[in-house]
Amino acid sequence: MIKTGAQHLESLRDGRRVLIEGGEAGDVTVNPAFRNACATVGEIYDFQARPENRDLMTYEVEGTGTRANRIWQLPTSYEELVERRRALEAWANVHCGFLGRSPDHVASCISGMYMGLDVFEAYDKNRAGALADYYRYARDNELYLTYVIINPQADRSKAAHEQKSQFLTAGVVDEDAEGLTIRGAKMLATAGIMANEVFVTCIQPLGKGEEPYALSFAIPMNAKGLKILSRKSYEADARSVYDNPLASRYDENDAVLYFDDVKVPWERVFINQDTEMCNKQFHATPAHVYQNYQAQVRLMVKMRFLTGLARRIADVNGVTNFPQVRETLGALAADCGMVDSMVHAMETKGFQYGPYFVPDRHTLYAASVINQQLYPKFITTLRDLAGGGVIMLPSSIADFSNEEMADLIGKTQQSPAASSEGRVKFFKLAWDAIGSEFASRHTQYEMFYSGATFVTKNHSFRTFDWERSQGMVDSMLDSYSLEDELNTYGHAAE
Repeated sequence: MIKTGAQHLESLRDGRRVLIEGGEAGDVTVNPAFRNACATVGEIYDFQARPENRDLMTYEVEGTGTRANRIWQLPTSYEELVERRRALEAWANVHCGFLGRSPDHVASCISGMYMGLDVFEAYDKNRAGALADYYRYARDNELYLTYVIINPQADRSKAAHEQKSQFLTAGVVDEDAEGLTIRGAKMLATAGIMANEVFVTCIQPLGKGEEPYALSFAIPMNAKGLKILSRKSYEADARSVYDNPLASRYDENDAVLYFDDVKVPWERVFINQDTEMCNKQFHATPAHVYQNYQAQVRLMVKMRFLTGLARRIADVNGVTNFPQVRETLGALAADCGMVDSMVHAMETKGFQYGPYFVPDRHTLYAASVINQQLYPKFITTLRDLAGGGVIMLPSSIADFSNEEMADLIGKTQQSPAASSEGRVKFFKLAWDAIGSEFASRHTQYEMFYSGATFVTKNHSFRTFDWERSQGMVDSMLDSYSLEDELNTYGHAAE
């Protein structure tokens, strides 16, 4: 099945309970808080369904005679990994990288877990079978998955079982022949309102006493008892596409999920109350690498967009030929090139994991560490370039409908590179990318979606080839000795 936009939108009309602004959202495909973002996802699926994009976006599933989206492809070589990346890159181009939890993200995670099926089989053959079946089910039905893998913040000095409420964090409240019953909350269901299903687990290390929270399972977003608590919708506050071209269409939304005694059948359970395996599912398999590799591909596309935005800011303000501005643009272009190069380096330095080809772990984590610091710095530089131009803009598109105001806009919004209307249009876009509430959320997202900075730095620490580097140090130290040097010094003194 190669899903179309219309088919995906229809799949969202499933009775899911999305709570926002004091009530229920109803059909998310028509609710003003979500409809444009849902339509954007529809555009993504329509892109893959075009005949000219068939080979780019899909691959033939071995032994089935059918095709599936490349987000489910399990590369066995460098060449196949690059083919898969080109599909991810093309999809990200549709939204300029602003959908952080697009359909390819969690699909990459589940695909990586499937690559490490042997780890699950060593743990429990039945749970491994459930994972394998689910991977094929999600692939063949082209499900859009999100995930919730973080516990509610609450008191971070205490473990999940030490919080005031035993079921603040989603955990097992009952277990029977049919499956598990789950009660409690998880975060952060980015894009949950427009996904088909949610993968639920915990990426944070769990210790003794936290077994009820050490779970891994997947359920539909309309599962009985599942409540989706949406944050404020930036789309709802966007007056028009002209005034907020990004927030009005690319607000993927974030939500807390509350499991009000949700029943999860055994065929959807991949880990049951095992703290050690809960950690292994990410780091003893290619899952964590594949999901974050996808994120770096998306960021690569987004950085290209922002770099283009920077150049246009300079052009519209007529400052491109100022030496200091060219220096700034050159530095931004270098940063953009670095992000691009690191994605390609992950691929060229990749390694075989059984029959599969996996991006290089340390290059990936090095990119995560660097980009967490780079993104806010990059945005600040764009704000420096823009100055007050992104603030002193007409209040809304309605100003153009008033003849007097439109005339004043023409007199006051001047640019050597654009008409007055073109200048306003561009700076509305620039502000939505670097300074609006939507933009602020994106800066926070890029800084923390892969974990706190100490987390990503620890990933870099544990995957770096310390033996090689320290071997060089040892080799240098072994190349001379105190005794030899003293003998040489003594002879020289004579």
